[in-house]
Amino acid sequence: MPEKIYNVLFICTHNSARSILAEALLNHFGGGRFKGYSAGSFPSGTVNPLALATLGRLHVPAVDARSKNWEEFAAPDAPALDFVFTVCDNAAGEVCPIWPGQPMSAHWGVPDPSALEGSDEEVERAFRDTALILKRRIELLLTLPLQKLDTLAIKRQVEDIGRTA
Repeated sequence: MPEKIYNVLFICTHNSARSILAEALLNHFGGGRFKGYSAGSFPSGTVNPLALATLGRLHVPAVDARSKNWEEFAAPDAPALDFVFTVCDNAAGEVCPIWPGQPMSAHWGVPDPSALEGSDEEVERAFRDTALILKRRIELLLTLPLQKLDTLAIKRQVEDIGRTA
């Protein structure tokens, strides 16, 4: 029997930086066991070029990266989601659509690197730091023995991961 592939949606208000980073990182490091997606409640319609540059420096492909509305994932033909993680504080406080399959959710908030005003070096460092925090959280998710844990234990673990820097 093939191993289950877990579908994970990362949400951020504009779906231009943090959620894009998380989607690409999970798809790269997920080893085929996880499929990452990203969306926003008020998508900007564009992917921040510094998010793509950061992924490039980490040698992580950003295949088909695009800013999209979270309503795509509430549609009847959307992939069945197992997890939904908010990566910005604004999205965490918004009323989300009803996700098909009632996926487990947690808040994995990280500072918005695109909001930083500073030198090019400082902004690039903020993007790198954000990517590294998300990468570490994703690595922790990938180590969870999901098929051996009950729902409550998984919920507790993914919430704890969101508090990991």
